[in-house]
Parts: sequence; structure tokens; C-alpha cells
Amino acid sequence: MSKPKSCVSALSVAALTSIALLTAGCDKKKAENQEAKTATPAAAPMVSEKTGTPGVTATEIKIGQSTTYSGPVSAYGVIGKTESAYFKMINDKGGINGRKINFISLDDGYSPAKAVENVRKLVENEGVALIFNNLGTAPNVAVQKYLNERKVPHLFVATGADRWADREHFPWTIGFQPSYQGEARIYARYLMKEKPNAKLCVLYQNDDFGKDYLLGLKAGFGDKHDKFVVKTQSYEVTDPTIDSQIVSLQSAGCDTLLTATTPKFAAQSIRKIYDIGWKPLHIMSGVAVSRSAVLIPAGLEKAVGMISAGYIKDITDPSLANDAGLNEFRDFAKQYLTGFDLNDGNILYGFAVAQTLVKVLTQCGDDLSRDNIMKQATNLKNIALGVLGPGIAITTGPSDYRPLEQVQFGRFNGNNFVTFGDVLTTD
Repeated sequence: MSKPKSCVSALSVAALTSIALLTAGCDKKKAENQEAKTATPAAAPMVSEKTGTPGVTATEIKIGQSTTYSGPVSAYGVIGKTESAYFKMINDKGGINGRKINFISLDDGYSPAKAVENVRKLVENEGVALIFNNLGTAPNVAVQKYLNERKVPHLFVATGADRWADREHFPWTIGFQPSYQGEARIYARYLMKEKPNAKLCVLYQNDDFGKDYLLGLKAGFGDKHDKFVVKTQSYEVTDPTIDSQIVSLQSAGCDTLLTATTPKFAAQSIRKIYDIGWKPLHIMSGVAVSRSAVLIPAGLEKAVGMISAGYIKDITDPSLANDAGLNEFRDFAKQYLTGFDLNDGNILYGFAVAQTLVKVLTQCGDDLSRDNIMKQATNLKNIALGVLGPGIAITTGPSDYRPLEQVQFGRFNGNNFVTFGDVLTTD
């Protein structure tokens, strides 16, 4: 095998999805009213004379988003900011097939109720053509039925729940990142092969995001589940700390820990494990391994040996200093992301998913009907974006609503993740 490269997952997705990062962003008042726009919106919803599509004119396509710039998972706020910056770059280069992108990104603070309010505003008042990369499992569940009933494309949601691939019931919704259940199945298979006597404890967020990991472990272990899984503990996203859960899991005698958490709690888990002298094999959810949002706040030295399955290159890997794909990102960031910490994998995730949407809209040509937008979103063939790990590509089809289904293990060495093993399929 060639010299190991590093890749690390960002987001969810899901859960996907840091404290220091947002100091370059908005204060709370501004965050609550966050709107990232790349063109001046019309006073009333626009409708294309040619296609009848809301949000589309001869010169503009209006795109909506409800995401998190405040609240318990505000670490993911850099995703929307990166996407806004990328669309600005596209507009500066002339737009897509002659149309500029008007991107309206609203803050929901990871609240399902606020996400519903935002999405209704975007669809009914702003008249967007589509909804793009809304973040979080619960906020997306809250708007999925509404958008599908109105046949509004609900594209590349930032969460890895299995329900985003349910074409039969929700044909207007499509995910982006590998599924949480698929990721957990890979962890189960890894342990059965590499650590067959493992005593596994699981810390998970008490919602669909965290519970998907439990379902994936059950499927992955099969009839060996109870042999491997010793104890599980949940936490609420509103909890101030998960210290008591970590102590409880340690007392169960586990030598392996899977944390299915968002960034704030991921950092807490790393610190607490280290501080109490517990030394399990620590497996971290792929949505919570950002250097800036998780590892630095926790303490880099405290995360040594932690493993995770990812699909995005680790920009902090010295061996990738001259990587062509990452250099494309660096060139973009130099002009459009001044002041951002580019070592945050969440930013690379935002870059990748924005590139993917531009690819879809480019394929649409002059037919920007919602039907065709959805058709092209499910017609992506082996798109190997530069920031994705080697051997990992985006593919969709009329019955394939999982754009990314490949990951590779990485182990943290105190500075960056170093990949090991083969590229694996999560399906």
C-alpha cells in the first residue's frame, strides 16, 4: 500500500455537526438573524416565465437554507458560511449558465420548530427554488414532509440518517454524507475482526442521530451484539456536560468506547476520558472529529490513538501539503475565507457539498424546473471532488439517494489523522 494519507469526516451528517470558530462569525443577535445573500432578493417570490419555477429568473436562482449559527451545535455554523463564500466565488465568475446564485441562509439554532418557521418563510415568502443542506436530523425531519408535499427539492441534507434515502416516501429529499447506521456497521465489523473480545460501551445523543448508531451496531454485530455491547448511555443536546455518563461507562468495565456525539460533547468526552485515566480504544463519530471544533478544545495530546471513519482529506496532514485537490480549496479560501480556521474539517465539508450543488445546477442547463433539479441531483456519476479521500466519489441515481457511501479509517497521531486499511462501503 502507498504512503498513508489522511482523511477525516466532517459533519451530518447528520449530525453531523465550535466554539472558537464562531468568534469570526456573528454575535448572538446577528446569528439569530443570519442571512447569507449573494444577490438582492426581490420584494415578492420570483417565478421563471419559462419554467414556472419559483426563485428562478433569466439572471438568478434563489436557494434557501435553515442551519445552525447559534445554539448547542454552533460549531457547524462555518458550513453555511463556507457555502455562501463558495457561491459568491461562482457569482464572481459569472454564475451558473448565466444565472447568479441568491443564497439565503437562516439560523435555526438546531431547533426543529425554528427550522419549520425558517423553511416556510423561505418557500412561501422568499420563493426559493430549492432548500439546500439544512443541518441536523431533527430539524430536517421537521420539514421533510412539508417540502415533499410541495415538491420542493430538499437537497443534500447535512445529516446521515437513513431516512434521507427513502425515495418511496420522500422522493424530494436526498442526503449527502455516508449514513450513520452504515458507519456504525463498519465499526462493528472492525471490532469483530480486530478486537474480537472487545467490551464496548456507547455514548450517544438521545435523538434520531444517536439512535441510528445503535441500530447500525445491532445490524453490524448481528447475533453477537449482546456479547460486544456492555452498556449504552445517552445525553440530551441541552445537557451542560456528559462527565457523569463517561464515569458510568468506565465503571462498566469497557475497554472500547464509541461516542456518537456532536462537537461540544465530543471534546468533553476526550477530556474526561483522559482526566480520569481511562484508556479505552476510543471510536469517534465521523461528524465530530474537527481539529478546530473538537480536538484542540479537548487537547490534541488527549486524543492520541482515537479512530474514526471519514471521507474528507485531513488538511492538517503534512503529507498533503502539496495535494492538488486541497490546493484548489486553499486557493479559494485565500480569497473568500479570510479569517477562518482552515484546519476545520467542517469547512472542507461545506466546500464539497457546495461544489456538488453547483454541479447539479450546471447539469440542469436552462431547465431549472424543480423536477429537473431533482432529476439532476439523482444523476451524479462518480464525482471525485478534490477534497474527498482517495477512492471516494459521489454517485447518485433514480433509486440511489446516497451520494457518499465510502469511508476509510483514520487514527489520530497527535497532529492529524493517518488513514489505514482499505476504503470501505457503508451500504
